[in-house]
Amino acid sequence: RFVVPEHSHFKFLFNSRNEANIGELINIALTDLEEANREKLYSEDGAGIFQNIDFNSSKLGEPKDKNTRLKNLLLDFNDEKLDLRPSHLDGNDIIGGAYMFLIERFASDAGKKAGEFFTPKEVSTLIAKLTKSKPGSRICDPTCGSASLLIKAGEEVGSDNFSLYGQEANGSTWALAVMNMFLHGFDDATIRWGDTIRNPKLKEGDALMKFDTVVANPPFSLDKWGKVEDKEGDKTTVSFDPETDQYGRFWRGVPPKSKGDWAFITHMIETAYEGTGKVGVVVPHGVLFRGASEGKIRKKVIEENLLEAVIGLPANLFYGTGIPAAIMIFNKGKEDNTDVLFIDSSKHYDSAKNQNKLNDKHIDHIVDTYRKFNRGELKAGIVEDKFSYVATFEEIEENDFNLNIPRYVDTFEEEPEVDIAAVQKEIEKLEGELKEVQSEMEKYLTELMD
Repeated sequence: RFVVPEHSHFKFLFNSRNEANIGELINIALTDLEEANREKLYSEDGAGIFQNIDFNSSKLGEPKDKNTRLKNLLLDFNDEKLDLRPSHLDGNDIIGGAYMFLIERFASDAGKKAGEFFTPKEVSTLIAKLTKSKPGSRICDPTCGSASLLIKAGEEVGSDNFSLYGQEANGSTWALAVMNMFLHGFDDATIRWGDTIRNPKLKEGDALMKFDTVVANPPFSLDKWGKVEDKEGDKTTVSFDPETDQYGRFWRGVPPKSKGDWAFITHMIETAYEGTGKVGVVVPHGVLFRGASEGKIRKKVIEENLLEAVIGLPANLFYGTGIPAAIMIFNKGKEDNTDVLFIDSSKHYDSAKNQNKLNDKHIDHIVDTYRKFNRGELKAGIVEDKFSYVATFEEIEENDFNLNIPRYVDTFEEEPEVDIAAVQKEIEKLEGELKEVQSEMEKYLTELMD
């Protein structure tokens, strides 16, 4: 799969573990490994996947401490108990799974930045099942992060007959995604580095590439996502303007410059195949009801009969934010059915120490409800009390195209009836007891003063 120069091989580095410049030797090994595999390990712009990795960095400690750390690292990986040869691993996806586990562990400690590169595996599984792709599908994530969601979407196909495409704006995260693909055996995956909105890289000729399935967990309400003006002296040039987007993605309207949610959604819709394409996207709840330009875009999308389902998720589910989010499913093959399924699963979760979790039962409940609706088995009206509702286009129109889930799924819990007479008797009883206590206190105070 890869060309490995002699000095890039682990055996060479292990035999050099006592060298004073071992950190530099590891850096050279990685650089030359990239160079020997340019087509696989370099971006279109000539950046290697190891560009931000430095084993000779002072952050690893003083030279003596750094060399001891690196020597121990090489010793650990040379341990017979850590035999990573494919023949020893018996073909199982152990390394890919371990890599995903490490990314998740890192995400749990990374605070707000974690949401930029990792989608919780339970959410990835849910979206993959909701948008389940058929064999032969092209699957894309235009904001792929470390590619955990994209990989889940591929694995859900149930065969090896699919192709994966992704784009990521952050260079370090792009490198994580490329490595993730190789470690999971998806050598043919196409992962590009760049800003999906301003500089989409997944193209065929001059047109945007089309996909059977598009999934994403874009950055929530991204600020300054749009127009780019470059000033040089007195001259100002515009390198990107959504008003005149060459790919025609914003014909329904341009989202506000301080909230890029609908920019990502409309990009995803435009890159899904006409008549068959499906889109699954994680959004903050504001996307469902905010007005102005966002409201106009939302109205047009609904009038086009693209929206299929809105699913409310529990709070504190995502890394880096405690706010509840929702999943929107768009289907370019809805045909004559103009109904929309609403699900409120905000109360369905397992409470954990740092963040809430969805278990298999919660995921299956949502997916089963959606699939029944998708097959036409659920008609307009309440599907499941306090959980799901099928709304007609007319109902949504009456609500001025507001998709706020409580407008459709009634989760109001009735308060138990209060026996006023019994409460009054209890109050009178307590007042009597209070008088007795006050009388006793006065008696003791009098005795103390005497």
